[in-house]
Amino acid sequence: MEPVDPFHRHRPRLLALAYRLLGIRADAEDLVQDAWLRWHQADRAAIADPEAWLVTTTTRLGIDRLRAARRRREAYPGPWLPEPASIDPDTPAANEAADDAPGLARALERAEEVPLAFLAVLERLGPEERAAFLLREVFEHDYAAIAALLERSEAACRQIVHRARVRVAEARPHFGVDPRQHRRLLEKFMHAAREGDREALRALLHADARLVSDGGGKALAAIRPLHGAERIARLYWAVARRHDPTVRWQLGRANGEPAILRYRDGQLVGVTVATIEGGRITALYTVANPDKLAVTGAAPGTSWG
Repeated sequence: MEPVDPFHRHRPRLLALAYRLLGIRADAEDLVQDAWLRWHQADRAAIADPEAWLVTTTTRLGIDRLRAARRRREAYPGPWLPEPASIDPDTPAANEAADDAPGLARALERAEEVPLAFLAVLERLGPEERAAFLLREVFEHDYAAIAALLERSEAACRQIVHRARVRVAEARPHFGVDPRQHRRLLEKFMHAAREGDREALRALLHADARLVSDGGGKALAAIRPLHGAERIARLYWAVARRHDPTVRWQLGRANGEPAILRYRDGQLVGVTVATIEGGRITALYTVANPDKLAVTGAAPGTSWG
């Protein structure tokens, strides 16, 4: 049997790293393709550890792309959010399967899924900071490997990762909430938002909640993040008053986490995910830019909200 090319063996890991670095599926695939070209141009006989070489190459190419992307995003209309890698509308069968799945099995199933809210928080980090944080905290690389990759000292890399941890923690992303509790809270929020029930919305939101929406200049969205339960509730109240009968709301999943999906005439027009703490929503992230919503499997299901 012909041996498997190391690139193909490690490609899923490289794609996972690239997507976490860049936040755009197509860009991640292009990045891994660039790494593949470098791999085929390299003297592979001189490469002692193919996996380390591929991770290093992918990360360095990713850092270069992040620097270029940051310059482009300075001119982006409004906040920039990552693109969902997968969107799945809820169906009764899917919900039952998810609820009945054993905890460990469900955890393994979700192992390679990354919450959109987590990717949004990573936007707070600079390119090298983001790379070092991901390599250490997500992919469990040791500091010696990170130092060699970034061409920094181990002490400097420890400081970079420490600062990244602090900045991520400042955004208060809590991802350890029970999936059922997460889904129930998001479902309550969806119904209150659809009806424009300000009192119910305020009760579901943390007092210091934050709303970030990305319309990319192509869809209606707040051009700046909104802060505070009252302001967010008022926004949803105003939207509900304009009642659009062509819009349907539905629960689903984006990157494996509970999400509110909005459709207009069967076309996906918005995805909202949330972070939760103490039984209340601390942050809402809405992707409405149509360029970021062309995801396979995003057609509406039958269980309309």
